[in-house]
This record gives sequence, C-alpha cells and structure tokens, in this order.
Amino acid sequence: MVTEEALSLTPRSWLQALAKGERKRLLGAAFCGVLAGSQTIVVVVGLAWLIDQLVVHDQLPVTLLPIFSLLVGCVLLRAAFQWGHETLSLEASLLIRQRARVELLDKLSALGPVWLTSQHSGSLANQAVEHIDALEGYFARFYPQLRITLCLPLLILAVAGWLDYLVALFLLLSAPLIPLFMALVGMGAERLNRDQFVAVSRLSAHFIDRVRGMTTLQLFGRTSDAQQDVWYATDGYRRLSMRTLRLAFLSSAVLEFFSSVAIAVVAMYVGFGLLGYIEYGPSPSLTLFSGLAVLLLAPEFFQPLRTLSQHYHDRAAALGAAESVVNILNQPSLVSEHRYETPLSDRSAIELTAACVSYPSRGQVIGPIDLTVRRGEVVALSGASGSGKSTLLALLAGFIAPSAGEYRRQDSHFAWLDQQPCMLHGSLSDNLRLANPEASREEMVAALQGAGFGPLLAQLPEGLETLIGERGVGLSGGQAQRLALARIYLSNAPLVLLDEPTARLDQETEQSVLAALLELSQQGRTLVIATHHPAVIAAAQRHLTFEQGQLVEVIS
Repeated sequence: MVTEEALSLTPRSWLQALAKGERKRLLGAAFCGVLAGSQTIVVVVGLAWLIDQLVVHDQLPVTLLPIFSLLVGCVLLRAAFQWGHETLSLEASLLIRQRARVELLDKLSALGPVWLTSQHSGSLANQAVEHIDALEGYFARFYPQLRITLCLPLLILAVAGWLDYLVALFLLLSAPLIPLFMALVGMGAERLNRDQFVAVSRLSAHFIDRVRGMTTLQLFGRTSDAQQDVWYATDGYRRLSMRTLRLAFLSSAVLEFFSSVAIAVVAMYVGFGLLGYIEYGPSPSLTLFSGLAVLLLAPEFFQPLRTLSQHYHDRAAALGAAESVVNILNQPSLVSEHRYETPLSDRSAIELTAACVSYPSRGQVIGPIDLTVRRGEVVALSGASGSGKSTLLALLAGFIAPSAGEYRRQDSHFAWLDQQPCMLHGSLSDNLRLANPEASREEMVAALQGAGFGPLLAQLPEGLETLIGERGVGLSGGQAQRLALARIYLSNAPLVLLDEPTARLDQETEQSVLAALLELSQQGRTLVIATHHPAVIAAAQRHLTFEQGQLVEVIS
C-alpha cells in the first residue's frame, strides 16, 4: 500500500526528488557552466589588459601575440565547457522525464481500472505527455542555471573588487533587486502556469468528447453548438496563454531595466573617475586597464541573472505541470498488493475473509464477505443495480484492495470482461491477439465461433482482417460483446470474471454463449459471472446474491 510519505508529495518536493536521481549530471552541468563563465572573465580582463598595453604603453602587437593566443585558447575552452554544460543538462533532463513518466504510469497502474474509469482518458494522456515534457526546461535550463547564478557572480564580484572595490560594492547592492522582483513575478507566473495546464487538460478532454460524440451530434443537429463550445474553450485557453506571455515579457523588461541602469552607473563612475572628477576611495588610481575591465565585467555580472530570468518561466511551467502530476501520485493505490502471499488449499481458487470495500466519498459499499470459490466452479452473482456486483468482481480481479479483511487468489492470470469491453482501432485479429498474441488463425476462428460471432464472420469479405474503429465502431453492441467473449476463449486464464456477458444478446445467441462458457468450466477454469439473466443463473453451479450489502448464497 502507499505510505504516508508518498501521499504527502508536493510539486517542489517531487521535483527535488527527481533531481536527486540525476544529481551528478546536473551538478556537472552547473560546474561546466561556471568554468565557461570563468573563461569569460579571463577573456574580458585579458582584453582590457591588451588594449591598455596597446594604447597607454605603446606596446607592439607582435609582442602581445602570446597573450592573444592565450585568450583565443580561453575562447575555445569556453566553447568546450559550454558544450559540456548543455550536453549534461539535456541528458539529465531526458533521463528525469523518462523516470517521471514511468513513475506516473506505474501509479496509474497501481490505481487500477476502477479509479481510471472515473477519469477522462484525454486529460490523463495530456498529463502523461505534455505535463511531463513541460519539466524539460526546468531541469535542462533553470536548475543548472540557478547553481551557476549562485557561484559565477561571486567570482566576478571578487575580480571586480580586486580591481576597484567601489564598483564591486555597487554591483553587490544592485544585485538583490533583480532576484526580489523575479520572486514577486514568479509567484504570479506559477499560478498562471498552473491554471494554463488545467485549461489545456480540460480542452483535451472537451475536444475528445466532441469527436467521440460526433455521430450523435450530427443525428440531433447539434454540430454547430458543439463547434461553438470548442471555440469558446480554445479562446479561453488563448487568453490565458497571452496573460502568461505578458507576465514573462514584463519580468524580462524590468530585469533589463535594472541591469542597464546598473551598467550605466558603472560606466559613469569609470568615465568621471578617469577624467579626475571623482577623488573618493580607489577612484584616483583608476587606469584604462582597471576601468575598462570593470566596465566589461559589469554586464557579465548580470548575465547569469538575466539568463536565469529567461528560464524562470520554465520553473513556473514545471511547478504548474508537477502539481497536476502530484495530485495523481498522492492518490491512495486501490490495487491489492498482497493477494498471492498466503497459499490457498489445492481446491480453492479464491478466498475472502471478512473482506470489505470502501470508497472515500461513499464509505463502505460491500462487506464483510466470507467467500471461498473452488476451482472449476461456475458462480453467478446477482442483485439489484448498485448492490455491489461489479465492485465484488473488481475485488476478485485485484483491481481494488480490500479496505478490511483478507483477499487471496490462487493465480495471477485471469480473464476479464466488463459491461463495456475495450476495442482498439485495428482488425478483428489485432483485437483477438490482445488475449493471446501467439494464437493461430484457426484458434481465433474457433473462439469467434464459440462466442457466437461465426455467422457474422462468414459474411465479412476480409474475414479476420476486417477493420473496426476504436470502442468497437463498425460493430453493434452485441457484436462487440461477442468479440470480447472470443478473447476470453482464446486466453488460457484459469479464472474468468464476467460482468453481464450476455447483455445485448438475443436469446439464441445467449444460449450458444452459455454453452461455450460451460465448456470452459469443464476444462477446469473457474467462472464468476455477475448477471441479471435467469438463464445464466440457472446454468451456474452456485448462486450468490446481494441483500442489503451482504452476500448471501441462494440454495436451490
């Protein structure tokens, strides 16, 4: 089961946990960035020294070739360090996103089909793809740049202080204004990005709903209204995106303003100091070398902060995306994790001991239940709609864990058929091979015959290669049910769980399907069937019914 620590994730703690997995690469990327910045400092100071030697000391260019060659080497070294910075950060970001996507998909698997049926597939797909990809900028750019910003300006400040401590003091005083404004803007950007991710998830779900219901909308003449709804949804997303962009441009403009003013003040100080108008502190000792060096270092001092500001929206986007993912990760797992630990007796397939199922919003829905299903039995479950038949089937399948009591199952391999069977876009054979990828054509035809699909198969010109759409488009409800039953026959699962398998079937087809199901039981396979049909109940060996939340066996 999920621990309390796993249920207390926050977007920031989750991002930090992901970063720890690639800590070496991320720190290596930041270290390479600092080394690249240090080479820039060497180049800037060296260039100021060369100009000073040429202009003030009248040195011949030939005599300065070794220093010039050294600076060229520093430029090449800076390019190498920059390449290392980008390569390591991109590799770390890719690996982190792969790990985050696996973590999310594992969590969706742990939540199980019962939880997934209450969610929209379009929204979940958007979270697994778009929201995880939104983490790229945070780990590839913002996270290493934040470490660079903490180190490189201090290094530049030390060099500037060595040349002129007044310039270093002014840079030190002006620097905090930029992070302060970034933090203020960042709070608003984080909220806007969070709203933006929620909006795009809703837009994805909204669009998929309209596409899936296109036939119904056309039948009732509502396509224009649906088109208008989609337009309003997309326009709302556009407005939200523009607000996010306006905030990003505003933060960049203010940052540029502060840094430009600071650089301009440094330039004025150097100019007036060289002209002799300032005689305070180290100003009288200003030279062309020291003045030019600090003037060239001033933009480099603010450059890491400016780069961090450019990537600050990556942080806001990552936090907005992480919040939606963390909401899923914090969901308590429903799937049972201990169903195979205790061995059963040789004749038992399933054992429930005082088992209960509860939902947070509904409380206890079934239980306590004591039940033993023996191998090869055909058990029918009946009861009023909403009495708990489908919930008990989900418990037997392991899709949900008991909130109390024990649940044990002999084998992890089982076959499942619910009231809305899953059909994928593809051929009939593609859908059949979901149950048994190694099945031969003869086995697939025999399975279709046993499920009552044979007469329709004989009428199809392309036979098993006939294409159907997603969710069984191209087949009637009964035909889709028979195709799903054929998958049950193809599987070799010792336990078969069926939820209304003969729903939407005519009486003749129902009898043929029942005969095929009874043949499965004669092969030693255990069948548990939730049904309302008297014919199915009569064919079962045991009949269990729900009465006031309790499971009672009916003795005939």
